[in-house]
Amino acid sequence: MITFIPMSDAQYAEYLDYFIPDYADEIAANYGRSNEDALMQAKAEMAHHLPEGPRTEGQRLHTMIDSDLQIAIGYVWYRPDEASRSVFIYDFSILPHFRANGRGKAALRALEMMLAEDGYHEIKLRVAADNARAQHVYQAGGFRVTGINMVKAIGHQSGRD
Repeated sequence: MITFIPMSDAQYAEYLDYFIPDYADEIAANYGRSNEDALMQAKAEMAHHLPEGPRTEGQRLHTMIDSDLQIAIGYVWYRPDEASRSVFIYDFSILPHFRANGRGKAALRALEMMLAEDGYHEIKLRVAADNARAQHVYQAGGFRVTGINMVKAIGHQSGRD
């Protein structure tokens, strides 16, 4: 069984150690940024979106716990929208050594149940185009594609013509 606990400051530090390099890799791969620029962007975005860490107003950060193993297996960060009774997931991460054994799907179901019990009716998210594993988990969980994000760099970019 998967449960969610509000993220502590110590868990937030562990989350950042995992999330920032992972997010920087996504930025570099999907937006053609250098690794250095992508890392700076990832750090800046986290500082902007979560200035108070796990206590940032309007944001929810949780650590996923596998109650059978009594260990943290991942993290979820979402923003609830009380007016529409929906949430937007910014990050749903199963740690690499806990993947490929159904825990992602189980964690997604557990999150849905928790949010439904809290009165939410819809979950929204964005998934990177090259993240086939996440797309599979979400589609298997009943999510459907509602659009496609696109990007094009214009003008002079550092190190590019």
